[in-house]
Amino acid sequence: MTLVWRHLLRPLFLVTSAPRILEMRPFLSRASWTSVTKLSLHTRPRMPPCDFIPERYQSLGYNRVLEIHKDHLSPVVTAYFQKPLLLHQGHMEWLFDAEGNRYLDFFSGIVTVSVGHCHPKVNAVAQKQLGRLWHTSTVFFHPPMHEYAEKLAALLPEPLKVIFLVNSGSEANELAMLMARAHSNNIDIISFRGAYHGGSPYTLGLTNVGTYKMELPGGTGCQPTMCPDVFRGPWGGSHCRDSPVQTIRKCSCAPDCCQAKDQYIEQFKDTLSTSVAKSIAGFFAEPIQGVNGVVQYPKGFLKEAFELVRARGGVCIADEVQTGFGRLGSHFWGFQTHDVLPDIVTMAKGIGNGFPMAAVVTTPEIAKSLAKRLQYFNTFGGNPMACAIGSAVLEVIKEENLQENSQEVGTYMLLKFAKLRDEFEIVGDVRGKGLMIGIEMVQDKMSRRPLPREEVNQIHEDCKHMGLLVGRGGIFSQTFRIAPSMCITKPEVDFATEVFRSALTQHMERRAKSHSQK
Repeated sequence: MTLVWRHLLRPLFLVTSAPRILEMRPFLSRASWTSVTKLSLHTRPRMPPCDFIPERYQSLGYNRVLEIHKDHLSPVVTAYFQKPLLLHQGHMEWLFDAEGNRYLDFFSGIVTVSVGHCHPKVNAVAQKQLGRLWHTSTVFFHPPMHEYAEKLAALLPEPLKVIFLVNSGSEANELAMLMARAHSNNIDIISFRGAYHGGSPYTLGLTNVGTYKMELPGGTGCQPTMCPDVFRGPWGGSHCRDSPVQTIRKCSCAPDCCQAKDQYIEQFKDTLSTSVAKSIAGFFAEPIQGVNGVVQYPKGFLKEAFELVRARGGVCIADEVQTGFGRLGSHFWGFQTHDVLPDIVTMAKGIGNGFPMAAVVTTPEIAKSLAKRLQYFNTFGGNPMACAIGSAVLEVIKEENLQENSQEVGTYMLLKFAKLRDEFEIVGDVRGKGLMIGIEMVQDKMSRRPLPREEVNQIHEDCKHMGLLVGRGGIFSQTFRIAPSMCITKPEVDFATEVFRSALTQHMERRAKSHSQK
């Protein structure tokens, strides 16, 4: 459903009073807000229109931003691009930078802006709550928390009805670890290689991506197991994934049988036999791995793995931080796509459309196990602002049929990107479900060796120059991650795929020119 307000002009003006170093930018007409370009022999794909007029930029100059960042912010390099973007304003699926360039945001703040940047309904609810009550802590009751809890609980199956409200995905997963150990009275927790479950001291043990590992001890009692990756792993075929697009690997499996799944289950059994105690605390799994590059498992794998974990006394935790709230299209929660019922579900990111908010949902039995051992308290968890915004997000997802849009537009996009895989040798795999898509870049399809990082970087830069922002993932940063806000439309998908085609074409021309000069 396309709402009328999305086509209304909304001129806004920035008012500043703080003494700062200002950089004035001219107020541009609607027609002037176009994507940044570079001179090229290629025809640049035409960006879809946007009838939103952003504010004039009147804030810190770019060089001053760089100085402050260098002097006072974390030295860890996380920003994309050789010249990091200085973003100024957002509206639905669009972002505007300080130089007056418009971008189509296909990464939504790392899979976080679920219903669109500054969605009018969410904005209105936030502003109303801001004028009423910001904070109380849980030593007092306030209606937004109870209203939100009732709405969220209604979206989860029995017996997942007890909600702990927290502030981030890492915090939610730490609490879930604590619950699993308190309930089982065991210590060992299993997670996949390539998993990302947070960057806090506890969750770093669950996270199995090299760049997030330290030489110092931390996250004890966590054991990795082989990720059942049907593209890059040792086993995989042409029917494994719950996706409109399968790998180019071939197999002889019957429709109701998956040899790859069986092989990966044997590896999981081997982990249970050799790397953990006879009784374990639990098993963490993302329904689709996010940071590792949108990796999908063979159909039926999680169901068997959950049974094996429970036979060892463990609980099963679904990390829905990236997959939840309708993003996968066919179901509201990622675990439902695997036909499993977890004991604990963690969620964050899209829960608040960018507002800091997260939750852990579990059974009454597990919640009581934690309460017997710990008087758990969270100062900011469940604050009035977060809960009011969370309720508004749930309402928008329902009212605007965003889950259905994820299914329809996501499938359309997957099939269009699959055509690029067939067209370009360096596109090794296209995978995903709904509006969570991975495009894995390789040197060639036969070897599946990752495309060198510097080459992927250049393709990434070219997409940005043409007005498209996408994410990165994979152990070698070789995968483009596509996860736009769920309000995205088919014309915007058409633009994005044409940008990718143009960037890939330019890359192949650079490669051919480089080879000819050797």
